[in-house]
Amino acid sequence: KVKQFPFKIKDENNNQMYYENSNASWVKREFDENNNQIYFENSNGYWVKKEFDENNNQLYYEDSEAFWKKREFDKNSNEIYYEDSDGKIIDNRPKNKNK
Repeated sequence: KVKQFPFKIKDENNNQMYYENSNASWVKREFDENNNQIYFENSNGYWVKKEFDENNNQLYYEDSEAFWKKREFDKNSNEIYYEDSDGKIIDNRPKNKNK
């Protein structure tokens, strides 16, 4: 029943949660409490999911094209681990000297 385009919905933090144009193309987004975009979906069926830590470091990414990546960070927000669905792994985590 929308009659004026583009149609937009924003949240209380002015993040654009929904957008639709007159061609019926749309985009939907979700945000976490720190305004990080944690979900994206469009009318073509493409979607992205993300997770962030308390320092706004992106820990996880996954999309509808079957790509994903995982990351870990130290207390100073330095990336110490990376792994993705293409098989790439970078491991700079401290080694346990007691092993």
